Amino acid sequence: MRFVPTFCLREGMIVGKKLYGNNGQILISENTEIRQSYIDKIKLLGFSGIYVEDNISKDIHIKNVIDEDLRIKTVKGIKEMFIESEKGNKISTPRINEARLMVENIIENILENKNLMVNMIDLKTFDDYTFYHSVNVAVLSIVIGVALNLNKNELYKLGLGALMHDIGKVFIEKEILNKKEKLTDDEYVAIKEHSELGYKYLKENFDIPITSYVGTLQHHERFDGSGYPNGKSGKDISLFGRIISITDVYDALTSDRPYRKGLLPSEAMEYIMASGGSLFDPDLVKIFVKKIAAYPIGTCVKLSNNITAIVVDNFEYFVMRPKIKVLTDENGHMVEPYYIDLKNDKNYMNVTIVDIADM
Repeated sequence: MRFVPTFCLREGMIVGKKLYGNNGQILISENTEIRQSYIDKIKLLGFSGIYVEDNISKDIHIKNVIDEDLRIKTVKGIKEMFIESEKGNKISTPRINEARLMVENIIENILENKNLMVNMIDLKTFDDYTFYHSVNVAVLSIVIGVALNLNKNELYKLGLGALMHDIGKVFIEKEILNKKEKLTDDEYVAIKEHSELGYKYLKENFDIPITSYVGTLQHHERFDGSGYPNGKSGKDISLFGRIISITDVYDALTSDRPYRKGLLPSEAMEYIMASGGSLFDPDLVKIFVKKIAAYPIGTCVKLSNNITAIVVDNFEYFVMRPKIKVLTDENGHMVEPYYIDLKNDKNYMNVTIVDIADM
């Protein structure tokens, strides 16, 4: 299986992974042959690409840290909760219990797969960005929490705060949230209010631990004191706030937004790494880059020697130097596939990944 960007999709390709719509419905099932009408719909909905099965990637298997059905169910649940909050309603007890169960299930999935790196490229639509983003931030935050050896109770508190970190945006005008042009000063001030609005809403309407909604309040604080709403710095920012700040920025950077295209995971990773010690806690950045793949399995890449390949495995602490399956030589000619371990093979120490390849 490999990931193919939307602009590279062609009729006749075979879908390798189910594609879900805005309401959790299956748009395209596995093993479906792609038609042009499917490609047009994928573009219209704003998907960055899909996973396909073909001869050059048939031996590549991708296992994510949480089950895909659980992720989609959680996205649907958080969407319903946000809509309920947007109407000004107090969150009902069944909704609260549902949120708790969602977080507990995510934790169980991650603990079962705690030795895995996060290897999936997220497939989400423009319209449901906020809900996929909320779930992704929760998953990534819990992954960091597991790496920090937090106990289950602490993981639950972290996951709940991360899942709810953007709930304050339901109180911000949609025209501002979805604006393509540069925000005015007043609009930017309004946007910045969402973390405090979410904190107050959760504190007053949601029976959750203090550390959870404090993490929600502080997810835009920055390690150097340049963040908001209170300009806290260093370890004065709660642990949960420092974790969610990293995962929130990473997922936002890798997502398509109305005003820009999403970055590649490797580009977002470089930004996070470069910001350790300034925007983000450097110790947490070291853990984050150990667990999140810069080049997820199934990504087609181009090397500095002009060879193209597919990523087949990743290594903790060496996120920029995965194991790859070579497909073409430096002149672009297909070759009998062979494997290179960029981390350990001394013959390729000077070779680096320079771009994502169009196969």
